[in-house]
Amino acid sequence: TGAWLQEGLRGAPMTAWALEQGLGSGWGNYTVAIGVLVFAFTTILGWCYYGERCIERLFGRGAVFPYRLTFSVAVYFGAVLSLEIVWTFSDIANGMMALPNLIGLLLLSGVIVRETRSYFAREDWRDAR
Repeated sequence: TGAWLQEGLRGAPMTAWALEQGLGSGWGNYTVAIGVLVFAFTTILGWCYYGERCIERLFGRGAVFPYRLTFSVAVYFGAVLSLEIVWTFSDIANGMMALPNLIGLLLLSGVIVRETRSYFAREDWRDAR
């Protein structure tokens, strides 16, 4: 459709424009709007539930309510702040989640190497190739 060549179109508006060209008048905007709505809603629910379970496991049941408040405030700010600020915060938060995992991988690297060698030395693995 050449949507990437249209000046000033980025993200969802570019997708909507491309769908307008491909599907005909009126369908592109609705398709993108419904897709974004469903994706955003299910993502918020999924992350909220996942976060609650993690908080409960790490800090106990009493920490769930403060987490819910914090999560609700974050959702609000995510809706009203600029996209650039939201993505920057998201990148920082994901980096902070990755750090303990990377440290754990480094500390357990000997175990990982030993278990990997043990796995590939098994007879049933060699027969599967």
